[in-house]
Amino acid sequence: MIRDLGIDEADALVDLYQHLNAGDAPPPPEAVHVVFAHPGLRHFGLFDGDRLVASCNLAVIPNLTRGGRSYGVIENVVTHADHRGRGHGQAVIRHAIEQAWEVGCYKVVLTTSRKDPAVWAFYERCGFDGGNKRAFVIRKL
Repeated sequence: MIRDLGIDEADALVDLYQHLNAGDAPPPPEAVHVVFAHPGLRHFGLFDGDRLVASCNLAVIPNLTRGGRSYGVIENVVTHADHRGRGHGQAVIRHAIEQAWEVGCYKVVLTTSRKDPAVWAFYERCGFDGGNKRAFVIRKL
């Protein structure tokens, strides 16, 4: 089952994120409230029974080009290490894409910092075109 996550599930989500970026410091409680209250940002979770095993988030960005149609950005795609290879990651991504189309997004963007061609192939199997655009990132350290 895939559904929107609520703030009451933030601890489970933060725990799952250890399978994305091991060793990340947990967010402060006030950040959790801000993130879950942010309009246009949704967190989706796939459950095995009552255990959260895969997730991603979708940000819907208002836009003044493309006839004023929004675009979506998918981030923080993660599947628990014990549940990988079962289609859970693809399922949450496809769900996020469907949600973006339902609210009128004209495109959905996903970036990854992973250099593994298997990860790139995974995103291509989800329907993304790795050669369509180039992403540039700057980080404040």
